[in-house]
Amino acid sequence: MTVEHVDVVVVGAGISGIDAGYHLQTMCPDRSYVILEGRDDIGGTWDLFRYPGVRSDSDMHTLGFGFKPWTAAKAIADGPSIMEYLRETVAEFGIDRHIRFGHRVLRAEWSSDDARWTVHAERTPTGEAVSLTCNFLFMCSGYYSYKGGHDPQFPGRDRYQGRIVHPQAWPEDLEYAGTRVAVIGSGATAMTLVPAMAADAGHVTMIQRSPTYVVSRPDVDKIANGLRRILPGRLAYDLTRRKNYAMQSFFYKRSRTQPEKVKGQLLKLVRKELGPYYDVDTNFTPTYNPWDQRLCLIPNSDLFKAINTGRVSVVTGTIETFTETGLRLHSGEEIEADIVVTATGLTLVTLGEMAISVDGEPIDFSRTWTYKGLAYSDVPNLVSSFGYVNASWTLRADLTCEYVCRLLNHMSATGTVQCTPRLRAEDHAMPPSPWIEGFSSGYVQRMLPLLPKQGDREPWTNCQDYMKERKSLRNDPVDDGVMQFTAARVGASTVEPVAGS
Repeated sequence: MTVEHVDVVVVGAGISGIDAGYHLQTMCPDRSYVILEGRDDIGGTWDLFRYPGVRSDSDMHTLGFGFKPWTAAKAIADGPSIMEYLRETVAEFGIDRHIRFGHRVLRAEWSSDDARWTVHAERTPTGEAVSLTCNFLFMCSGYYSYKGGHDPQFPGRDRYQGRIVHPQAWPEDLEYAGTRVAVIGSGATAMTLVPAMAADAGHVTMIQRSPTYVVSRPDVDKIANGLRRILPGRLAYDLTRRKNYAMQSFFYKRSRTQPEKVKGQLLKLVRKELGPYYDVDTNFTPTYNPWDQRLCLIPNSDLFKAINTGRVSVVTGTIETFTETGLRLHSGEEIEADIVVTATGLTLVTLGEMAISVDGEPIDFSRTWTYKGLAYSDVPNLVSSFGYVNASWTLRADLTCEYVCRLLNHMSATGTVQCTPRLRAEDHAMPPSPWIEGFSSGYVQRMLPLLPKQGDREPWTNCQDYMKERKSLRNDPVDDGVMQFTAARVGASTVEPVAGS
């Protein structure tokens, strides 16, 4: 049976995969590509999560694509609005013609003799096996498992007589109007769910092991909307994007250099929202510095308003056990709940839970070194898209796509078929560092053992600075002495290094 071949296989049809499709057909129009998506729709995160109030946790002018302006009035958008934007994008640019739904990729095998990947997938739900070959594999499948979220097994769970749900598997039939709801967690999902459910629930209690920094901002960007009225749409969008990133970057860097000052400013704003008698020290004062973990956005002060009206309570403590009617904390406090929502995070994975091998050898990515935060030492013709932890995901996805296209175009221009990051002689003694440093969020810490190492010199680093990477990923030579390029031998099945690469 003939196996279909394409130049590039993109895995995942979420934001990163759609971004990849646009850039491939725009910057590399001579390359064929296909996007394999395990689900039945585009969107990734935005198709998967269906819990009440699901929304962006950063502004859509930076979460949106660089090539497709976000024009809706609200800068903090709900899930359905984001899906509408993504559907419009794939239709407008013809990306939808390249997407194959119901193709869950299981593994990929690289052959240096053939200078190509063999990608194995299964059609869902039939389980039919499908194989393709490609010259380049672009992983855009995100960083968490779609099979299920992180769901700690608290003691006594089996005796609880109410209903337990996880936001990643939100049941369509869940009726919570007038009920008592307990939400376990204090991350972005909990901060979104709690005020959204409070609109209809009898009462919502957010139970957190420790507090999170929160900041309120309007969901409408008046400056962006004003610019759009007086300037051409693309110019207004670009200016807003630059403005928003500059503000994010300033705040992030200030939190790194003056953490106590930033902490004081954030807590002052919370006290202003909740009044002088609320226990901000217990419920909204973290033990870590701002941006050691990601800040949570509260659009239009919705969580604070729900607290002030008495529809929401925040309790800080650790759970001892479930009871028949709710939860008991180690402090002895009991919380009655008809429904418990475990907003306890994601299960993190590398490369979409795929098995990857090179010339028959399985790859353990934790033993590799990261190359520019997007490729892996000794793994040929593969790049993965992973956004910033301190800014919007799509900012880096855009740059990664541009870099991949530059890489592919260089290979076309030089007649090479393989590109592999290799440690130089002086790199072998590098001290290893975690792939992400200075970020203590639980989901990141759980993931670090699975991820490649960082070195102490470029390009073996995972930069978290958009402005720096705008210059390096767009302009630095792709043939940098570390990325090794090889060409196919005439009349042979093997490849040989290109002189000077």
